[in-house]
Amino acid sequence: MTPEAFHISLQVWAFLVALAVGSFLNVCIARMPDDRSVVSPPSHCPACGHRIRWYENIPLLSWVMLRARCSACGTPISPLYPAIELLTGLLGLLLFRKLMPEAGDVSQAAFAAWAVYFVFLSMLVASTYIDLRHYIIPDEFSIYAVPLGVGASALLTWMGYEGALTWKQSVVGALIGGGFLLVVIGAYWLVKRVEGMGFGDVKLLAMLGAFLGTWPALFFIVLVSTLLGSFVGLAMIVFRGRSFKAQLPFGPFLAFAAVIYVFFGDVLIAKYLPSLMFVPLML
Repeated sequence: MTPEAFHISLQVWAFLVALAVGSFLNVCIARMPDDRSVVSPPSHCPACGHRIRWYENIPLLSWVMLRARCSACGTPISPLYPAIELLTGLLGLLLFRKLMPEAGDVSQAAFAAWAVYFVFLSMLVASTYIDLRHYIIPDEFSIYAVPLGVGASALLTWMGYEGALTWKQSVVGALIGGGFLLVVIGAYWLVKRVEGMGFGDVKLLAMLGAFLGTWPALFFIVLVSTLLGSFVGLAMIVFRGRSFKAQLPFGPFLAFAAVIYVFFGDVLIAKYLPSLMFVPLML
């Protein structure tokens, strides 16, 4: 097998592994908001309790073969399931191509980096949907993941991965990320006497800092998420009227900004950072 063919086969492998992880994320999304175990009982139909057989649980394919219905009771299966699987699969593939664009870039350290950042992206996918639907961010995908980020940074540094954070940089990133939003929440409460942001967002930004570091990652994420949140909020007011007062979770904007940073942060920062640094002064 040529190096190029081997490189392509690895990309297919990354996509398939990511699809399988996406299937597991569906379980997390369905159970975590209710504090249910994600491993027991095994996957089953929520309507009739039918235990999902292995051939009914193949990412993407099973949903199509079952015609989006439970094989036992015929209850419709939400298109969310294949959508989450496909999104996660594509993120895994694109991340592989980002970190190992050529056959010569494949190495143990690069594979370790792919695993670390793919887990990171997967947590963002699940936490985004849960926050949009339930207005909560599970601790498993935020504050509990901070030690994972610190340990992963130490591992990648030990393996010699170029651009890896040291464990100290990871710890500082978590402290500054969470601390920054705590200050914002405290200041808002002093002025308005109401809570302007949930503590789930504080824990999520701490997790982002643990995996991505402080500078320029946190600056980029806070700036981009704030701009996106403001734009979406204004758009909803325009289309739904000034009486629109629905709660708009900030976690998905933080997560989306982090995904942008992972894939395009280096390019965007190199091109626009001097201009971006003056944006907060004009707001």
